Amino acid sequence: MFANMWSEQKNIRIAVLDLYEGQANQGMRCIREIVHDWCAGKGFDLYYEEFDVRQQLAVPDTSFDLYISSGGPGSPLESEGSKWEAAYFKWLESIEDWNFSSQETDKKHVFFICHSFQLVCRHYGIGNVCKRKSTAFGVFPIHMLDEGTTEPVFDGLKDPFYSVDSRDYQVIEPDIHKLHQMGASILAIEKNRPHVPYERALMAIRFNDYFIGTQFHPEADATGMHMYLMREDKKQTVIENHGAPKWQSMVEQLQDPGKILFTYKTILPNFLHMATQECVAEK
Repeated sequence: MFANMWSEQKNIRIAVLDLYEGQANQGMRCIREIVHDWCAGKGFDLYYEEFDVRQQLAVPDTSFDLYISSGGPGSPLESEGSKWEAAYFKWLESIEDWNFSSQETDKKHVFFICHSFQLVCRHYGIGNVCKRKSTAFGVFPIHMLDEGTTEPVFDGLKDPFYSVDSRDYQVIEPDIHKLHQMGASILAIEKNRPHVPYERALMAIRFNDYFIGTQFHPEADATGMHMYLMREDKKQTVIENHGAPKWQSMVEQLQDPGKILFTYKTILPNFLHMATQECVAEK
């Protein structure tokens, strides 16, 4: 689907907004590895910088070519009105303003992951951001809607595809009218279970031509997930919510090349490929 536009080495500037608040995580390591490996494979001369949003109120300026905003701990509701969130949304508005006024070849793409996705959904008012009845943690199928089957960032994925889900909150009950007004589309949802009286969470949304996000973790790799599943607290969470056979199944699925390993190698690399085609100019 993607044409190879790069026959010689280019410079690229990538910013990652770190929302983990200093807590130990695998997400930042995985993002870092995907970005560096992809750029090396494509022959890009990479300038890469991470910004500690929640602890240092640090946000990037508009000089970067593309942005990835990470997952993170805690409630996406209780931070409303905080200083770090004000800085975060001021950054977001600066990218919106840039894309509104810039040339077609100079747009800036952003990928929002999990906590960032929930914040942006709340910011735009396009769904009900609320606490889940129980923690979602493990490897789960993600089901595409029609728009997901034609989404370039999902190119190559099967329906369903598998990814890591790790959250206590969710985005449900989409405001379809507002989504249409924004030009946004829902790309994927949780497994559809008609016999369960709960709304299905929105798992991926394209907010506009340049912003896309997932409520799952496309950056998660088998190494990091295995470490989490072997932690006693995480193991007990899965067993209490889903049973011991489900925990064992998750451990086994980590080695399946058609599951999270495939998602890891597909979604963020596709995003990087798509974004660089449009927003990286000769430096």
